Amino acid sequence: MKKLQMLCLAAFTFLFANTTFAQDSEVENYDQGFRIGIGLNGGLPTDNDYDWSLGGDVRLQYDLSKKTSLTLTTGFTNLFMGKDELGNNVKDLGFIPAKAGFKAFVLKDQFYVLGELGAGFAVTNGYDKTTFLWAPGIGYANKYIDLSVRYEDYHDFRTNQVALRVAYGFKL
Repeated sequence: MKKLQMLCLAAFTFLFANTTFAQDSEVENYDQGFRIGIGLNGGLPTDNDYDWSLGGDVRLQYDLSKKTSLTLTTGFTNLFMGKDELGNNVKDLGFIPAKAGFKAFVLKDQFYVLGELGAGFAVTNGYDKTTFLWAPGIGYANKYIDLSVRYEDYHDFRTNQVALRVAYGFKL
């Protein structure tokens, strides 16, 4: 699991560092101002405690420049039942993520890298923990569609996942 975390962090660092060398060009898809995206997420946990995940989110994005944006993301994610090391069933875990992030367009003004940090608030099945979470990702966005893949680590929930996000976005 540590190797996967280090690999994801290295890939994120490489892609983010690559923005320094990108050519300056006009971005047609993202003007200055606010955007909002409504997304559906599906994921596969990388450990054995949970089988799969499903969630929805809302992302507010503010463009700092033609190539960089700040994001705030919240929603609901449910990790579905799996088995622990002893073969016992593990109850579903539903939580509300609250993340702040930075998005940088690195290729053709549509491909981007995104890094998010925040907290996950457990809200189902008697779970009462709040966890630190971090999520590096890569994606493609145009005027209305945003597709991304991210690695998301939930420190105190003792799990993580690789998730796909499909979203519809529009300018406010």
